[in-house]
Amino acid sequence: MEDDFTDGPRPDLWIAHYLPHWTTPDRSAARYDTSAEGLRLRIDAEQPDWRPEDRLLRVSNIQTGNYSGDLGSRRGTHRHREDGLVVRTPGPTRLLWAPSAGRVDVRVSATRDQDCMLAAWLVGTEHADDRASGEICMCEIDAAAVDETTVARSGVKAHGDARLTTDMAQVELPFDATHPHTWTAIWGQGETIIGCEGVVLRHLRQAPDYPLFLMLDLFEVGSPRGEYPKTATIHSVRGWHSD
Repeated sequence: MEDDFTDGPRPDLWIAHYLPHWTTPDRSAARYDTSAEGLRLRIDAEQPDWRPEDRLLRVSNIQTGNYSGDLGSRRGTHRHREDGLVVRTPGPTRLLWAPSAGRVDVRVSATRDQDCMLAAWLVGTEHADDRASGEICMCEIDAAAVDETTVARSGVKAHGDARLTTDMAQVELPFDATHPHTWTAIWGQGETIIGCEGVVLRHLRQAPDYPLFLMLDLFEVGSPRGEYPKTATIHSVRGWHSD
């Protein structure tokens, strides 16, 4: 699996919406533009909150597939809350890239724009089993944590999978993460390795063993403020599966 976003996100590989089943298309749609540098994710001044119930959260995201139950059901990828979450925009199951084990390299430039976070993660599709909900968090990079050095969060989140244990940690990068850099996740056979620029940052003795979607996103949290658009860049993605 490979994309350099020269012509925008490959339609056979990406869905340019953030978990669209839990909300409506106008709220889930990604804002982005392309250049020789790659895909620039944007948060625009007039962009609506992703969900009214999750207000003060705006996101532009691309993901390698989607799964939802029927209208009004509680089934779907990444059931992130328990209080009344139901499908509002059902759609077909699309497993565009969803390995159960493998490797992925993501080259990104983070943002210093106020209240924003760049994230790269793999999450259980849940299309065959509600328990298959764990996450490999390659990185979460808050704008406020970017300077001459950068602090990011990385690890595994169990979510609804009792077979996993949430194990997140802060990792320090010896550079300004607004410059292009490559994150890597390798997982399978009960182990997860997460690295950046060829250096291993986390080695965890656990791994989801079911299909995972790749999620790449720019979030803005809080009331809109500051200058717009707010941006971060996805330069390229390469992935392999070893199911």
